[in-house]
Amino acid sequence: MTIEANDPAIAIVEKPVSLRPVLEWFARRAEPVVIGLAAILIGLALFSLFILAVGKSPATLFQLMYTGGFGSWFSVQNSLSRAAPLLLTALCVALPARLGLVIIGGEGAVVLGGVAAAAMALPLAGTAPVFLTLILMAIAAMVAGGIWIGLAGFLRHYRGVNETISSLLLSYIAIALMNQFVEGLLRDPASLNKPSTRPLPAEYMLGNIPGMDVHWGLVIGILACVVSWIVIEATSYGFAARIAGGNVRAAQIQGLPVGKLIVGFTALAGSFAGLAGMIEVAAVQGSANASLAAGYGYTGILVAFLARHNPLAIIPVAILLGGIDASGGLIQRRMGLPDATVLVLQGTLFIVILFCETFYGRFKIFNPDLWKRSL
Repeated sequence: MTIEANDPAIAIVEKPVSLRPVLEWFARRAEPVVIGLAAILIGLALFSLFILAVGKSPATLFQLMYTGGFGSWFSVQNSLSRAAPLLLTALCVALPARLGLVIIGGEGAVVLGGVAAAAMALPLAGTAPVFLTLILMAIAAMVAGGIWIGLAGFLRHYRGVNETISSLLLSYIAIALMNQFVEGLLRDPASLNKPSTRPLPAEYMLGNIPGMDVHWGLVIGILACVVSWIVIEATSYGFAARIAGGNVRAAQIQGLPVGKLIVGFTALAGSFAGLAGMIEVAAVQGSANASLAAGYGYTGILVAFLARHNPLAIIPVAILLGGIDASGGLIQRRMGLPDATVLVLQGTLFIVILFCETFYGRFKIFNPDLWKRSL
């Protein structure tokens, strides 16, 4: 029996399947997952010391946290509803971060987006079709949020103003403007105890997903994360933003429009936060009022950092933080702890996550070159 030189059997022997590409891929992507999980565990351990200091049981706390966030179908739905705005406010941090910008003023875009949506709905509710009204409310909210955060990007590039400080200050200004509008020009005369705009008719509210007690804002948030990932990873616009985020001077030398990228990405990020405000008005509150400043913009910072500014990773992290937030009331009732206990936990996690940022790139096992040399 003779074997030809081009026999497929010889090719199989000469070219064995290599695990090196798989291990390289795993090493490259395992680092943020491992360090992120380690940061969560360390944060929970430190928070346990705090709980012990006030004479409570950490085991009971974590049990109630699981029960209140994911222990039943009702709890899961509550967590998903709370995660919906976090998906969008986290994008407000994650997208500019690809350009090396730290935007922490998403709360301002949320409240202005909610006010803009309510203002758009006032002349339309009851006269225009429901779908058209909701679309125009979303557009108004996104424009308001985009302009507000885009202003921070404009000041950063053209005036050299630190975007972290400017976005935070703009957030406080936005909350003041929101209070001015809902207590003045847009106030419903019937809202005596809590100033707010005129409530939306029930048929104009953003309904729930069929079969679930979760509003459509969750689907909108997930779609926004998926679209953001595609823009960043699969378009020339996203590639240019990553280049500019790595080295602004090199990007300018290559002729990339750095200024337009900064303003464009910050405006897009702000539009997502503004959309979160619209969802709060159209799906939860029914009107614009002081409840819009619920801290979703600040929790979104934690979500984005924990997800390493990856839009797809934002989805599970937002659900996790939504569950922790949903358990606050149960912890307060069962353990006698203040509702702000959850905020203390979030602050602890954020500090630990910032500390763990220093460990990226320091573990050889996560270096793809190690697997290239060893295999």
